[in-house]
Amino acid sequence: MLIPVNINHHGIQDSEAELIRLTFKELGIKENDIENYLKHNLDLLVGDEESLLIVGQQVRNKQNGRSDLVAVDEKGNLVLIEIKRDVEDIRNRKEPFEIQAIRYAANYAKIQSKDQLVNDVFVPYLEKQKGTSDSVLTTSERARRILTNFLVQNEAGQAFNRKQRMILVASEFDEQTLSACAWLISNGVDISCFTIEPVKLNEQYLLDITKVLPVPHLEDFYVEVQENHKVRKSSNTVPTNTSKQFLPRMNKLFDWGLLRSGDEIIIKNFEDSTAIALNEKEVEYQGKTMSYNQWGQTVTSWSSINIYEWTIAVGQTKTLHDLRLEKMRMEEEEV
Repeated sequence: MLIPVNINHHGIQDSEAELIRLTFKELGIKENDIENYLKHNLDLLVGDEESLLIVGQQVRNKQNGRSDLVAVDEKGNLVLIEIKRDVEDIRNRKEPFEIQAIRYAANYAKIQSKDQLVNDVFVPYLEKQKGTSDSVLTTSERARRILTNFLVQNEAGQAFNRKQRMILVASEFDEQTLSACAWLISNGVDISCFTIEPVKLNEQYLLDITKVLPVPHLEDFYVEVQENHKVRKSSNTVPTNTSKQFLPRMNKLFDWGLLRSGDEIIIKNFEDSTAIALNEKEVEYQGKTMSYNQWGQTVTSWSSINIYEWTIAVGQTKTLHDLRLEKMRMEEEEV
């Protein structure tokens, strides 16, 4: 829920600014506009705790169906991202939204090798992208190199496409779609639902993005305590299974002093990646100010990156993820 307010030294007061919820249809935004935006901003769906590589867009299958976006995650699994503009688009389809996604996932389950993904999906995608390409490598060689590097760096080279994930995105979902997705999740199917809704505040347009399913379990909020409690059995152990969704973020790392303004940081295993941490939200890289995610994406050419597991402060040997887990352990031991 977005509520316009005024905040000053007097406290919080109601704002006269008008918050208007709109539809993409009335704004003249098409489904492929949303698709192209999300392609370049995947962190809005998966956050800063996951790495993804987009390998396909509008991929046509043998039954003439077309999946919107296809990615590979850090575990080597294929991820299908299906987008519908408004709830009317969901209702007007010949088949239910979730059934369409399942059908596409079944198609991608048949991809048995990295070469098959490269040839059938990734090469056509790269050939459609604008911009300069490597003049030495063919598109096939470039696709194979990018995919192999992503899988090797994430230690997923031997775990390719063991399962498929589905992410459904729409400005609104009908009850039947949410009911079906909830049932699928309860039966072990990896499917997520996100709403993305345009909002106007004065002359500024905003996107309200919410993860609807799966809902967090109560255990997700106190898993850190459980893991830290186990740590007391061995002072040399660092909790590794803490729920990523509720781990401390960059602002807490700055509060703890694990990262400071002016620190040089790098993306591990990537040359020429040195940046300067400006604050909890931005870095300076090659003379440009950008977010941590944008920096990581620029260096790696991945579509999204788990910035904590890949960032190392110069002079350190441990990633920000390792450092925050150690700090959590130390604070728990002091209790």
